[in-house]
Amino acid sequence: MEKRVTFGKWTIGILFAVPQLLLIFTFFYWPAGQAVYWSLTLQQPWGGGNIWVGLDNFRSILSNADYWNSITASLVFAGISTGLAMFIALVLAALTDRQLAGSRLYRVVLIWPYGIAAPALAMAFRFILAPEAGFMAVVNQVWPGFWDPGLDGADAMASIIVAFSWKYVGYNFIFFLAAFQAIPRSLIEAAAMDGSGVIRRFWDIQFPLITPTIFFLLVINITESFQDSFGIVDIMTAGGPANATNLMVYKIYSDGFKGLDYSGAAAQSIILMLLIIVLTIFQFRFIERRVHYR
Repeated sequence: MEKRVTFGKWTIGILFAVPQLLLIFTFFYWPAGQAVYWSLTLQQPWGGGNIWVGLDNFRSILSNADYWNSITASLVFAGISTGLAMFIALVLAALTDRQLAGSRLYRVVLIWPYGIAAPALAMAFRFILAPEAGFMAVVNQVWPGFWDPGLDGADAMASIIVAFSWKYVGYNFIFFLAAFQAIPRSLIEAAAMDGSGVIRRFWDIQFPLITPTIFFLLVINITESFQDSFGIVDIMTAGGPANATNLMVYKIYSDGFKGLDYSGAAAQSIILMLLIIVLTIFQFRFIERRVHYR
């Protein structure tokens, strides 16, 4: 019979929960409440009070073409970086699960990139992908002007996508490998004895059984692509060239801390939060139905 730990007084349980509740209130609910309030007022950049303006900040933002460009860039970045990071991680996890030569080393090494801070990662990729040095400089010598993220918006977007994807390949790899190893070996061996090839076994047996992990990582990667991309953009492109990589999270920073438009930045943060919520609901509503839970 399962034993369950109980407290003699309900107050003890409350005392254990209070520190966590304080952390949630201090670092989530209080800042979120402040952002909502600031988005409905006109904050003075140097202090001195505020003026209630209602939804004027939202109307001003949504009528700005630059902001819609930022939304488009963010959606493109989220879609491509999520797909790239998950696909590479899935392939690496599948190869590692087959116990190929050196798989134990790969299992350890592939986890490391996720532990690197985004600014440090961005600084490394800024040099790696620089058009005047490194690998891309060699490419430019063969095809002059082929790669220049400082002038070409598509190249700049590609560079931050590569950097972000490289960071999250390690994170996705951990979960994919765990999902593969949770599949009973008897299923794989039985399919192999029936004559199924590696690709057929993967598509018909392994892939359906890891769809819960795929769905989980899809939600996490899309969410993080909107939130955890700031450090990479700030170091590598600073939102340029010509706002080609001015993602929503970076625009909040640039408008709020550089442009001193605190109210507008607060309104943008609310829109970003609502967009993430809508995308998450969409995934649970329309994508989860295809998930095969064992």
